[in-house]
Amino acid sequence: MPSKPAPIKKAAKKEPAKKEEEKAPEAAPAEAAPAPAEAAAAAAPAEGEAPAAPPAEEPAPPAADGEAPAPEEPKAPTPPPPPPKEPTSAPVDLFVEDKNDTSVSIIWSQPEVVGDSGLDGYTIEVCKDGTEDWKAVNEDLQKSCRYVIKNQATGDRLKIRVVAVNAGGRSPPVALPEAVLVKEVANRPKVRLPRFLRQRYVAQVGEKINLSIPFTGKPKPVVSWTKDGQPLDTKRVNIRSTDRDSILFIRTAEREDSGVYEMCVKVEDFEDKASLILQIVELPGPPATVKIVDTWGFNVALEWTAPKDNGNTEITGYTIQKADKKTGDWFTVLDHYHRLNATISDLIMGNVYKFRVFAENKVGVSENATVAKEEATILKTAIDYKPPEYKERDFTEAPKFTTSLNDRATTVGYSTKLLCSVRGFPKPKVIWMKNQMIIGDDPKYRQVCVQGICTLEIRKPGNFDGGVYTCKAKNTLGEAVVSCKLEVKQPVVPDAEKK
Repeated sequence: MPSKPAPIKKAAKKEPAKKEEEKAPEAAPAEAAPAPAEAAAAAAPAEGEAPAAPPAEEPAPPAADGEAPAPEEPKAPTPPPPPPKEPTSAPVDLFVEDKNDTSVSIIWSQPEVVGDSGLDGYTIEVCKDGTEDWKAVNEDLQKSCRYVIKNQATGDRLKIRVVAVNAGGRSPPVALPEAVLVKEVANRPKVRLPRFLRQRYVAQVGEKINLSIPFTGKPKPVVSWTKDGQPLDTKRVNIRSTDRDSILFIRTAEREDSGVYEMCVKVEDFEDKASLILQIVELPGPPATVKIVDTWGFNVALEWTAPKDNGNTEITGYTIQKADKKTGDWFTVLDHYHRLNATISDLIMGNVYKFRVFAENKVGVSENATVAKEEATILKTAIDYKPPEYKERDFTEAPKFTTSLNDRATTVGYSTKLLCSVRGFPKPKVIWMKNQMIIGDDPKYRQVCVQGICTLEIRKPGNFDGGVYTCKAKNTLGEAVVSCKLEVKQPVVPDAEKK
């Protein structure tokens, strides 16, 4: 158990002093009260004497016989007085971030010494240069270290300072070293042309052109455009400019939109210019002329001239094709060929050939070709042989199907093909029919006939595409017909799906 606190000892009672105090009022009841000065003098102790002892406390009542005196409870310690509240030190690093004709933006850093009272905010004060009439521009304390002083008159010179505020009051102010002129800072304009526009920009006819060119400068630069030194045709070209960039927009590019476009940005007496070259291209035209220069052995020499229309870009090559007069089918013998003359070799003896040439640029191959007017006949040479005379055989023949059509069955939605083969001379014309009705150019069907092999492809047949299909071959000597039956079935549905 904790020990009991020791009793506080009281000072001994001085009886004589008390009796003197009681006798004093009785001795002179009728005497007048001494003057204040005399009372003060009497109260003060004489020099060299010790000051009077304070009155002793009354002793505690004696304890009963056999009982210990009761200890007094200790008093609670008096708390120390709170430290005085102090303001912070001055804010630091105050400087102007930006400004224009009506406002000034400033930033600063918080005080180095904040203290126990914390930081409630900042007060921003301004006054005109040459005066000391400081006025706060923010009604409420500013919490952040950035503030925009608005609604100022252009051309005014302002002194600016910032004060930190907390419970201890206002800190010392931090002020700008010199007055600030309220005026937009003029920066030289600069066009920042993107890298891909520093070279020729190429687009095809019909494409959409949308080019954004950024720039800098203060105040807002004045932007102007020209094409080949002349004002833009606003019906063809649209220009939209902001504070940071200018956009050139052409909805559908045409050949006449090609040219040198110049952009000029101007701020007061300063300006900057940038140019871009726009080239609109398309497919070239065919070569102007093609002719056969010479024929020897199994070789043919060709020459041609460049096309009159190059598609607004350089010609990158040519494609040369040949066709045997018997079949009339064209085959490519040279492609991406760069010269204007070529020698075609490995031709077959006894055949007669025709030649045509396509032009090519970076967009692609020309849609049409130029065909040489002459024909090249490959003769048998260096053979001194007199063949016996034979009666010329007549190879003419009426059409005849060597492979007939077979009946087919297919499922709805699955494409199928019908095949047959035919021979005859002259080359017969092949006609496909369904239920005795000519199919013609119906896009549902695809008809191919190569080297006598005739194919009819039925794309994704439906319920009504079944029936009797007929292939008719016809030339001047006659015609031949084969038929087959096509059955279109419904797809099988599992029993689980039916339920």
